[in-house]
Amino acid sequence: MTQNLLLALVLSPLFGCLIAGFLGRQIGRRNAHRVAIAGVAVAFALSVYVLKLVLVDGQYFNATIYHWLQAGSLSIEVGFMVDALTAVMMVVVTFVSFMVHIYTIGYMHEDPGYCRFFSYLSLFTFAMLMLVMANNFMQLFFGWEAVGLVSYLLIGFWYKKPTAIYANLKAFLVNRVGDFGFLLGIGAVLMYSGSLNYLEVFAQAPALAERHITIWGDQSWSLMTVIGILLFIGAMGKSAQVPLHVWLPDSMEGPTPISALIHAATMVTAGIFMVARMSPLYAYSETALAFIVIIGAITALFMGFLGLIQNDIKRVIAYSTLSQLGYMTVALGVSAYSAAIFHLFTHAFFKALLFLAAGSVILAMHHQQDIRQMGGLRKYLPITYWTSVIGTLALIGAPGLAGFFSKDAIIEAVHASAMPGAGFAYWALLIGVFVTALYSFRLLFLVFHGQSRFDAHGHPPHESPVVVTVPLILLAIPSIFAGYLIGQMVFGDWLRDAIVVSPQTDVLNMLGYHGVWAFLWHGLQMPPFWLALAGVVTAWFLYIRRPDLPARLQHWGRWLWRILDNKYGFDHFNEKVFAGGARGLGSLLWQLGDKRLIDGVLVNGSARLIGLAARFGRHVQSGYLYHYAFVMMIGVWLLLSWFVL
Repeated sequence: MTQNLLLALVLSPLFGCLIAGFLGRQIGRRNAHRVAIAGVAVAFALSVYVLKLVLVDGQYFNATIYHWLQAGSLSIEVGFMVDALTAVMMVVVTFVSFMVHIYTIGYMHEDPGYCRFFSYLSLFTFAMLMLVMANNFMQLFFGWEAVGLVSYLLIGFWYKKPTAIYANLKAFLVNRVGDFGFLLGIGAVLMYSGSLNYLEVFAQAPALAERHITIWGDQSWSLMTVIGILLFIGAMGKSAQVPLHVWLPDSMEGPTPISALIHAATMVTAGIFMVARMSPLYAYSETALAFIVIIGAITALFMGFLGLIQNDIKRVIAYSTLSQLGYMTVALGVSAYSAAIFHLFTHAFFKALLFLAAGSVILAMHHQQDIRQMGGLRKYLPITYWTSVIGTLALIGAPGLAGFFSKDAIIEAVHASAMPGAGFAYWALLIGVFVTALYSFRLLFLVFHGQSRFDAHGHPPHESPVVVTVPLILLAIPSIFAGYLIGQMVFGDWLRDAIVVSPQTDVLNMLGYHGVWAFLWHGLQMPPFWLALAGVVTAWFLYIRRPDLPARLQHWGRWLWRILDNKYGFDHFNEKVFAGGARGLGSLLWQLGDKRLIDGVLVNGSARLIGLAARFGRHVQSGYLYHYAFVMMIGVWLLLSWFVL
């Protein structure tokens, strides 16, 4: 594995971004998407080759590529660290990005910002690769902020749409809250370790774990706990954990391809990846891990409930993403890092598939997104339907599909854990299995089954073009078969060298894995399978057998429905307290600082002072000689008095 190989891998999407962005009008739409797709295709091919070098040939890479600056003993540099964890993430990022690039040809073909969109997609791929390939905190932070910037650009891509502008501003501001904590965590690492290089910091982890610091008063805090929680606050923003989750559902205002790329498969998993990468630090703080468990469990359960009442096809899938990110976070908290990364791996395929399938439905329905205005689309969109079925079954953990293995591994690991909060998390995840199956099949039944509820306006729905359906088929394949890598990724040696787990919390080692088929047979006897089946049957009964019942249930439980419809009041609270407080503080500073101090005292006050001096001066300048002589005598007397005293 050479430096030039890795540079070619990471820079090829950037090359496509620059050509499509700056020369798109000159070379035309077709050549612009060809260049952008070629750049990502090269990155994907090289990522697969790098994965082979790591897993088969046992090659690793960790070196500085470029020295940016030297400040005393601190070196700021660009460097790559490629191990199994990095290689898996590179393949996921580039493959999903490759599929989305192809899909975008069909989805955005009429959009005037066609070339600009491809440029943004390629720029995001470059930023995400820089994040996952980093070997130091500074480059990690660069990639972290870069994907946030591109997310802002893509969510607000339709900048003439007020809701899109509101959504991208909301995403930007909420992520700044998490990034503030993340930056404080990096600052603490630098302050106490004197380095930003991963391996140098990890080598000092045992010594750092012995240190305690005082933040305020006389209260002593474990340094590793403070660092772990601060870094995780960054992950809470990027990976949309409660209470910093509010930006992700609104981000569905952007075009569907970015929902699949950024908000299902890659950007939102950056926080999961970061915590797994920092496992050598988290191994020394049970408090930080317990905090992660509780936050993840709350997100997994309560965000799933919100998916039950959504009527926008993309928002249902968005709340599903929030819930699944909660599953990954809980796995991180119980030190089942391999299970978390495995679920990240499988989830990327079937969730990207579901988002792209939703986009295919939106195209067929002439950009209608309300699932209440659909129904009976199965006969019009056969490829979209069957790929949606595969994605939905993978999501709910149907036996044999990708989600079954990764989700069950997490639930089993949590059940075996003695981490504080693991008991609550276990029941939250079990209930979440039922809820996931219910809202997933609610979506499938309302969109593709039952009576048609749409007005075709003389143009009945039809299957999407090949550039849209081919990515669906290609994503459906790993959604079926990716789970069979559980032996290598979760219980095998693939990620063992990239992740550090203390023997006391190694729950995956306690499970006693005996092969894929034994795991499959065991899963069929466990509660998650029966809860998922119960969710499917409940959805069938409510939306196929008795479609009148949901409205009656909503009427009976009006108070609960209002709570869910208001999203537990998070948006209202943020709008009134944080946004309203910021506006109130700004108004106060404007009234006191701008109007009274700056304008009233400094600007207008200085003018009035000069005016008063001028009026006094006019009286002094009388034109009489004896007045001037008198003033001179007074002046001389004052000077003599000054010197004498």
